[in-house]
Amino acid sequence: MIELPLDLPAELVPLSWLLGVWEGSGVIDYKVGDGSVTHEFGQRVSFSHDGLPHLNYTSYTWLFPADEGGEPTPLATETGYWRLAREQGEGDPGPALLPAIGEPRYPDAEAVEQLRNTGGGFDLEVSIVHPGGVSELYLGQVKGPRIDLATDAVMRAAGAKDYAAATRLYGLVDAHLLWAWDIAALGQDLRTHASARLAKVD
Repeated sequence: MIELPLDLPAELVPLSWLLGVWEGSGVIDYKVGDGSVTHEFGQRVSFSHDGLPHLNYTSYTWLFPADEGGEPTPLATETGYWRLAREQGEGDPGPALLPAIGEPRYPDAEAVEQLRNTGGGFDLEVSIVHPGGVSELYLGQVKGPRIDLATDAVMRAAGAKDYAAATRLYGLVDAHLLWAWDIAALGQDLRTHASARLAKVD
């Protein structure tokens, strides 16, 4: 059973099953040319909110040591924001530090229902930033305990590694957060990259 925080903005209810801290393990298996990069990793993911109609997202991953008793190796971090896709209006803060003018457009569940798409889900916009100079904008949908995302845009700094596109799938299965991530990188087409199974720890 999911308990909703009392101060949860109505727009976040479709994403509320993500809230909390999740930890577990997964596998990287990415074919590059004739070779394959394969590793097991650990991951800690956090979804939180600050009273605004978006989720704050952070992920930290590490490689498990090859030898028993060895130290894990830090692998990657990413941070971002998840929100229902809709036009921003006067009731939303921004751009920059400009405050909102007027009341929020979607203050309750009845109003949020106006955002439901023809497939019965809610369209999503997810922004994710990587410290290696890559920023991703994903578009997709949440429908019940499943999220499907695909990159609409990828920005790379001049020194970033080649990374062109990605898809991500998230699902809540038997109280665990499962995800799969396909990428087009290092000159390869879109293909399987990594997946994990996480349990809620907080």
